[in-house]
Amino acid sequence: MSEPSGSSGLSRRKRAVAALATGAVVLAGAALWTSTFVKSPAQAAAEAGPPAPDVLTAPVERRVLSDTVVTRGVVSASQTVDIAPVGAAGEGSAAPVVTKVMMRSGQTFKAGRVLVEVSGRPVFALPGKLPVYRDLKPGTHGDDVRQLQKALGTLGHSTGSDEAGTYGPGTKQAVAALYAALGYEPVVAGAGDGEGDDPVSAARDQVKEVQRRLDGLLEVDADKRDADDIRYAREDLADAKTRLTEAEAVSGPMVPASEVVFLAGFPARVDAMDAEVGGEAGEKLATVSAGRLVIRGSLGAQEKDLVRPGQKVEMLSEVYGDEVAGTVASVADVPTAPEDDKDTSAVPGGQGYVVVVKADSALPTRLAGQDVRLTIEAATSGEKVLVVPVSAISAGADSRTTVTVLERDGERRRVEVRPGTSGDGYTEVTPVGGARLAPGEKVVVGVAR
Repeated sequence: MSEPSGSSGLSRRKRAVAALATGAVVLAGAALWTSTFVKSPAQAAAEAGPPAPDVLTAPVERRVLSDTVVTRGVVSASQTVDIAPVGAAGEGSAAPVVTKVMMRSGQTFKAGRVLVEVSGRPVFALPGKLPVYRDLKPGTHGDDVRQLQKALGTLGHSTGSDEAGTYGPGTKQAVAALYAALGYEPVVAGAGDGEGDDPVSAARDQVKEVQRRLDGLLEVDADKRDADDIRYAREDLADAKTRLTEAEAVSGPMVPASEVVFLAGFPARVDAMDAEVGGEAGEKLATVSAGRLVIRGSLGAQEKDLVRPGQKVEMLSEVYGDEVAGTVASVADVPTAPEDDKDTSAVPGGQGYVVVVKADSALPTRLAGQDVRLTIEAATSGEKVLVVPVSAISAGADSRTTVTVLERDGERRRVEVRPGTSGDGYTEVTPVGGARLAPGEKVVVGVAR
């Protein structure tokens, strides 16, 4: 039997109300869940507390501790010389002109090599440490003459029985042999200008004249001779012969100051060749360098007091990758600007205290002129010592210096220490009063949030 139409409508209304009530309950539950478990970023940040701090630690170590100074340096020769066209003996009034150039920039050369020719005269190099400052000619004496004699000997030209430091007959012969080997005629000292003022020729003529006069007096019959005239003539002859000996002693092959440069070691290098064939010899013909390669660096005022001769140095060439050990040879007492001193022109940077470093072994010639890094060992513990990072050390109000050890269980233990040598971010420490501190233990160096 079917329900009446009125009852059917009532039943549908009841089901709709029930569905509506159920949906409301579900929505209320969802709202409650959302308010409980879903939070905005701002609310989450507000309710969150600060994170627990992380303790930063570093191990206690045993190592050789060094305090280093790092600077820059330039590899250069121990001696650099500018060859200048100083006045040559016997040159005319015309300005000197470059007639030959035998070497190019960058080339190396041995002792006795002609580098350039000026107005037909050679400019050559000989071994020696004293700079040339005068013409070296027969009759001169001094250390520069001794240096010349030694240089001649190294090239195979003996100076005979000449006393060391005295330009005598043997040295004349050796100089003549040197110029012959170079392919040039030597300049002759005391030869005059070729117009009759040669002192040796004049002295010889005087000897001849007096000798003839004496011979004429002696040809007279014995009973007619004038004894006084003969005695005077003989005295005049002796004086003339003395003057001839003196003139001959200071005449002969010489080495003009304009034709030689003395260098400390060979092979030497041509740093720059400024001379050009056909051009006038300007203020500088060439720049040459010689001797063992060294490194010149510059120190600041705060670094200068830390560096002393004898300290170890590590040199690094970033261009070639060469690593060379060396030692500090010297430290300047006063600051020097590079342009003030020819020997420090290779120092990088501005004004500073020049430090010279010598390598323990010969530096490769390819490093000449290279900028390199210098690490100078300013101080060292000498042996392995107990060290901790500098940041691990703290000083209290009671002036006690301590480090904090973090135990494995998280507990912290303060250890009083006595600090020592510092370097490279570490400090030597010695436990005080029997306190325990061993390599491998962790010390607190900071806290990171």
